[in-house]
Amino acid sequence: MSLTQRILIAMLLGLLTGALLNAIYSFNVLPTAISTSLDSLLVNGIFDTVGQIFVRLLKLLVVPLVFVSLICGVSSLGNNSRMGAVASKTVILYMATTAIAIALAILTALLVKPGQGIDLAMATEFVAKEAPPLKQTIINIFPSNPIQSMANGSILQVIVFALLVGFAISRAGDQGKRIGNFFNDLNTIIMKMVMILMKLAPYGIFCLLAKLFADVGIAMIMSLAKYFFTVVFVLLLHSLGVYSIIFKAFTGLNIKTFLSKLRPALALAFSTASSGATMPVTMRTVEQRMGVSKSVSSFTVPLGATINMDGTAIMQGVATVFIAQAYNIGLGLEGYLTVVLAATLASIGTAAVPGVGLVMLVMVLNQVGLPVEGIGLIIGVDRLLDMTRTATNITGDAMVTTVVAKSEGLLYTEVFNDPQTSVDEAV
Repeated sequence: MSLTQRILIAMLLGLLTGALLNAIYSFNVLPTAISTSLDSLLVNGIFDTVGQIFVRLLKLLVVPLVFVSLICGVSSLGNNSRMGAVASKTVILYMATTAIAIALAILTALLVKPGQGIDLAMATEFVAKEAPPLKQTIINIFPSNPIQSMANGSILQVIVFALLVGFAISRAGDQGKRIGNFFNDLNTIIMKMVMILMKLAPYGIFCLLAKLFADVGIAMIMSLAKYFFTVVFVLLLHSLGVYSIIFKAFTGLNIKTFLSKLRPALALAFSTASSGATMPVTMRTVEQRMGVSKSVSSFTVPLGATINMDGTAIMQGVATVFIAQAYNIGLGLEGYLTVVLAATLASIGTAAVPGVGLVMLVMVLNQVGLPVEGIGLIIGVDRLLDMTRTATNITGDAMVTTVVAKSEGLLYTEVFNDPQTSVDEAV
C-alpha cells in the first residue's frame, strides 16, 4: 500500500481504538481495577510512549533541515536578483492569506453565533504565558547566538542566520562553491533520514490518535458542537475555496492535482498537529511530486511553517467571537478590525508546535479586552481542532510555494502534470 493509504488506515484504527477505550471508561464496562491498569499500561504507557517518540524523531530533523535547506536554496539564488523577488512575494502572500482567513472566520462566526446560550459555569481557568509585545517579537527574529537559537528551536532566528550564511556562500567564489557542495550533500542525507522515518509514520500516528481519543470522548465534541463545526467549516472553506481561487488565478494549474499530490503531507499534518514536524514531508512533496525548484521550496516552506498560520488565525477569529458572545460583550467594527490585525501579526510569532495557538489567543483577547478565562470554554476540543488547522496551514505553505515558483519560472509543470508522480509512494 502507499504511504497515504497506510496513514489513513492507521488514523481510522487509532480513532476507533481510542473511542472504544473511552467508551469502556465512561460506561464502566470493566471493573475499575482492570480499567485503571488498561489506561496505565496501554493508553498512558505504550500508546503515549510510541506516539511521543515518533513526534520527537520528526522534530529532531526540523532545525537541521531548515538550516541546511535554506543555505542550499539561498546560495543558489543569492547571486542573482531572484532572491529578493522570491522573499517579497512569499511574505506578501502569507500575510494576505492570513488576513483573509481571520476576516472570513469572524464573518462566519458572526452569522452562525456559536457563543449564544453558553453556560459560563463550564468555563475553567486557563493559565498561559503572556504573549510578548510586537516590538519584542520583531527583535527576537534576529539571533545574538545562532547556536543557542538552534538549541532552543527558535526557527525564525535559524532562518535569519541561514539566509546570511547562504548569501555569503553565493558571494565567496570558489571557497563558497566548495562549502555549498558540502551543504548540498548534507541536505541529501537529511532527506534520506526523512524517508526512513516515514516508514514508521503509520505506527506513530495510530498511537497518537488512540491516546487522544481515549482521553477526549465524543461527548466533549457534542457539548461544543456549534463552535467546533464552525471552526471546521471555515477551515475547509479557506482550504478548498480561498486557496483554490488563488492557486488557479496565479498558476492556471489543476487544483485537484495539487490536492491529490499533497495528501501524504496533509495526512501527517492532521495526525501530528505540528507544521514543524510535517515540514520535511511538505518540502519533499512540493519538490518531488509538484516540481517546485529546491531553491524556492527551501525558503518558502520553512518560512511558511513559521509565519503562515492561517488555521490558527481562523481558530482565533471564531474563538474571539465565541467568547464575546458567551460573555455578552459587543466588540463593534473597530474591535473586530483589531482582532484581524492582532491575529495576523500573532501568526508571525506562533511556533509550529501543537497547542500554541491557545497561547497566542491570549494576546488577541487582551487586545480587545475580552476575559482570558473564556479560553476554558474551548480548551477541551482544541486538540482536535489543532489537527485540522495544521492541515490547513500545510495546504497554505504548499500553495504559496507553488505560486511563487510558477511566477519565477522555477516550477517544472511537466512534473506537476505527470500522473506517475500522483501515485502516493512513500519513498
